[in-house]
Amino acid sequence: MTDEANHSPRLALITGASLGIGEAFARRLAADGWDLVLVARDADRLDATAAELTRRYDRRVETISADLSTDDGCTAVERRLLAESPVGLLVNNAGTSLNTPFVRSAVEDEARLLRLNVLAVLRLTHAALGPMTERGNGAVINISSVAGFGVPMPGSTYSASKAWVTNFSESIGRSVAPFGVRVMALCPGYTRTGYHERAGIDMSRIPAWMWLRADDVVDEGLRDLRKGKLVSVPGWKYKLVVAGLRHAPRRLLHGVSRDTRGRVARGAD
Repeated sequence: MTDEANHSPRLALITGASLGIGEAFARRLAADGWDLVLVARDADRLDATAAELTRRYDRRVETISADLSTDDGCTAVERRLLAESPVGLLVNNAGTSLNTPFVRSAVEDEARLLRLNVLAVLRLTHAALGPMTERGNGAVINISSVAGFGVPMPGSTYSASKAWVTNFSESIGRSVAPFGVRVMALCPGYTRTGYHERAGIDMSRIPAWMWLRADDVVDEGLRDLRKGKLVSVPGWKYKLVVAGLRHAPRRLLHGVSRDTRGRVARGAD
């Protein structure tokens, strides 16, 4: 990971850890010798993931079954982040999207999305950074998305939430760097995680070349964290996309966003 993290507690806490990018982080970090705290809603799948990692890599794996869109769920994970056995790396991967245009969605569903994609990231990052800055080491990776760069997706609160995650991570990353702590936004494009199928989102029109592998996203994200980057965009194709989004005229971006018909490039799971 980072030079600082080499001297950090070798314990990583990963949210959304039972599937997709979160599970890929768990496998990679366990293989690298980290003990783990895995957080997800599905207790059975979470326990199965923990048992497999323990058997394969002989690491200590704790589990917390929690819904991070609720106050109780966030409180349970905050309590673990503040416990005596310190966490050296937090991966905020849990997130969600809605397969419904904003004007037809229930406000309760929109509020749940914001609680999970925004408020939970804020709360857990805040809880983790206190002990990390006191120790003078540690790192936080917040899973964002290329959907948060420049293009307001039609009727999507998701892209707005990911724009917040990226901006938040970059801002907080600058503020804690003098303490020896790193915060980075990891912003993948379309990633094979199984999320879209579970959400009932038809992705059949997305060409195969646009898809990323979760393991590759994790590998590049950890490399960029070692380099001290505040924002990581895995894959050269998406690097070009993001560079174009950052410099394209707003009117052109609005035209592109209409053509997407509400589809989003989602990395988190």
